[in-house]
Amino acid sequence: MPRPTRKAKPLIYVFNEGESEQAYTEFLKTTFSDYAVIKYPKATGLFEEARDRFEKDKKYRENAEVTDEIWFFFDVEKDEKGKWDSRFQIIRKLRKLRKGPEIRIRLLMTTACIEYWLMLHYQKYAPDIESPADKQRVLREVKSRVKTYEKGDYSATAQIAEKYPDAVKNARSVLNNLLQEGLPELNDTDTRNRWLYTCSKTFSTVFEAIEYLESLKD
Repeated sequence: MPRPTRKAKPLIYVFNEGESEQAYTEFLKTTFSDYAVIKYPKATGLFEEARDRFEKDKKYRENAEVTDEIWFFFDVEKDEKGKWDSRFQIIRKLRKLRKGPEIRIRLLMTTACIEYWLMLHYQKYAPDIESPADKQRVLREVKSRVKTYEKGDYSATAQIAEKYPDAVKNARSVLNNLLQEGLPELNDTDTRNRWLYTCSKTFSTVFEAIEYLESLKD
């Protein structure tokens, strides 16, 4: 009787807005290496970067058919609400790079600054975060927990990220609360993501990517 073959690990490409997102992605890459292959370019960049990579970079083009998911890890800024339609056009194009089933696109969105997502590793809260002063306040809160934290520092980011089970729980609870504020549904759909991208509420969906990685253990 032939031995059963083990299913290949999912291949995930992550496009990061900045070095802090890259540091967190590196933690996920290392932590879940037994269950998924996570890759990300050294250069930061989001939707246009992904479009150009899969159009112009031979390595990305050749891997398109075996790419399972593409993630965009970024902050949702109030002044970028108008970019949804152009970004969604790129999302639709990327999905179709793989012949049936389409590539899954995940939006790892966090309101205003990644430090809010990091703070969810310690507590559940949803402060208004719009101004530079608001962002600096959240940054100070992170540094009060991990004094060595600086944007892009892998060691400090990994120290925080080890508490990701708490962040998953807290972020999901914050998202659930948005149902009372008009969130159309909890499921990861285009309709929901458009609402979140343009809503000016405080939230993070990074936890959904971690829940997916955790599900691969089964």
